[in-house]
Amino acid sequence: MIRLPEIGGGVREYTPRTEPAAPAGSGPLTSRTVFSAAHVVADPYADTTPDSPAAVDWDATLAFRRHLWSHGLGVAEAMDTAQRGMGLDWTGAAELIRRSAAEAKAVGGRIACGVGTDQLTEPEGLTGPAGLATVRKAYEEQLALVEETGSRAVVMASRALAAAASGPEDYLDLYGHLLRQASEPVILHWLGPMFDPALDGYWGSADLDTATETFLEVIAAHPDKVDGIKVSLLDARREVALRRRLPEGVRCYTGDDFHYPELIAGDDQGFSHALLGIFDPLAPLAAEAVRTLDTGDTDGFRAILDPTVALSRHLFQAPTRFYKTGVVLLAWLAGHQDHFTMVGGLQSARSLPHLAKAYELADGLGLFPDPALAESRMRALLTVRGGL
Repeated sequence: MIRLPEIGGGVREYTPRTEPAAPAGSGPLTSRTVFSAAHVVADPYADTTPDSPAAVDWDATLAFRRHLWSHGLGVAEAMDTAQRGMGLDWTGAAELIRRSAAEAKAVGGRIACGVGTDQLTEPEGLTGPAGLATVRKAYEEQLALVEETGSRAVVMASRALAAAASGPEDYLDLYGHLLRQASEPVILHWLGPMFDPALDGYWGSADLDTATETFLEVIAAHPDKVDGIKVSLLDARREVALRRRLPEGVRCYTGDDFHYPELIAGDDQGFSHALLGIFDPLAPLAAEAVRTLDTGDTDGFRAILDPTVALSRHLFQAPTRFYKTGVVLLAWLAGHQDHFTMVGGLQSARSLPHLAKAYELADGLGLFPDPALAESRMRALLTVRGGL
């Protein structure tokens, strides 16, 4: 029995599981292309402050990627889940991309890496043609590095472009330039303002219908240079409508951490592949579900994955951008790292009752390989942060 603080106040008793869920199978996933956006493991002994460059434990960070690959998932590297722009700067991200790409080659793992403009640390100062030229140059630098490593590029939404662009035509021009320049097809990433408020009005309009038309215009002009799109708007209806309008051969990778089971399962007109932050803690269950789907058993797929949605909705609740705190908590409780420290001090971004609920939901799913270890570590956190 463990005493957990309630989100609405008070404390209650919870009885943890004594056994983990049954081990997942192994082998490649065939019916869907599935990426997990992976977190980074901080070095807890580095003498840093929230404003310091990220101090990363490279051994533990790469070990976690091997864990994801071992389950058949691809790794989406140096993206939002890795705290891009929230503790991990471009220098750290570039090192992460180089190291993870080399590890992927060594183990035969699938990898895609984020391309952004976060070396521009004051994007609000960028305006007009000169600002747009600066944004383009930053994108080009990052695209060149990712292509140099042999990884698939994920062209992420840019705070700097959102600040510099005056309308849809600036997005059409800049993305068109990048796609013409890319040596291989890329994944375009539309990250909504719930993940990053600085991206409000992306594609030149705060109206999502208008923004969607600009997004589709970019893809239609360069379908041979777009492997797929990742949509992170937490709106299943909009994602389905968008994927039905994609050119032949362009994939839709769901980034919807609220509705992923139904979007991946699909309907009689198509389905979404996946590039999800929630598949960081859910890797074994996600892989098991997709392998079930590979056999044509959609009901079995939903039976495995639907129960995980409550945990995902909890981790990604507003303010959504702080979901990484819960992701790292679960990695620590599961034994994938030895501490609950995050780059930028982000371990403090969620309340103790929120973290306790995340533990309870994950434990109920059987996510912890060693439930006794998870319980012991949760007790230690409750003692230090709450005196329980």
